[in-house]
Amino acid sequence: MKILRRYMFNRLGNFNYLIGCEQTQQAIALDPLDGQQMLDLAEQQGWQIKLIINTHEHHDHIEGNPVVAAATGAEIWAHKNALGKIPNQARGLVAGDIVELGSIRLKVLYTPGHTPVHLCLLAEADEHNPVPVLFSGDTLFNACAGNCFNGGDVDTMYDTFVSQLNPLPDETLLHPGHDYMKNNLAFALSREPGNSDALSWQAKVKNVEHDDMPVMTLGQERTYNPFLRLHSDAIRSTLKQEFPHLGEGDRDVFKALRALRDKW
Repeated sequence: MKILRRYMFNRLGNFNYLIGCEQTQQAIALDPLDGQQMLDLAEQQGWQIKLIINTHEHHDHIEGNPVVAAATGAEIWAHKNALGKIPNQARGLVAGDIVELGSIRLKVLYTPGHTPVHLCLLAEADEHNPVPVLFSGDTLFNACAGNCFNGGDVDTMYDTFVSQLNPLPDETLLHPGHDYMKNNLAFALSREPGNSDALSWQAKVKNVEHDDMPVMTLGQERTYNPFLRLHSDAIRSTLKQEFPHLGEGDRDVFKALRALRDKW
């Protein structure tokens, strides 16, 4: 499995992904915004796009579907709850489904919160894939969690983190749907000013262009992402300055962080 990531240079900072099998020269277009760019990228690699997968229904994750589908005949797959929300969706996926294309094997995780239809894709470690890879869409970003503005729910997002993301191993590589890393690290440091890992990575990526942003592991994210550090005494202490009646539960901390990030 070979992963090609391209930054879209749009206002929302999208990443598009082409996931290819080097044995069969077949590929999956994940969340295509610029369909022509995905077609050009596949042609450069000598790949044929056989499938389009959308993590959710928002326009910046499906806008390129028609161009890719018209040129390749690829079907559009997304979660079953997206049927009727994504034009021409051919298959509704559910948690536990396995998407296979050549040597590519992706497990469907149902991850609502950003929207009720959201899914993530997990490539578990196997003979073709030495470490797990998570395509997280708009659920988990570098140093942050997805927002819940457009049809989402923060309680559901918290449940998704607990049930679907927290159990994943530290070595899992993270491929999010957008690049917000610099801004998210600044937010993380506003919550945990003494976090040496956040400070170190802030310095490392300060002058890095979007397309060159590092691919982080979940283990690394767990050292500086406040939404994965709900037990941090420093985070709880700074939150209580703004939320004097903050509850002791992790859900309360998660929701308070999301409320602050919404205005950041």
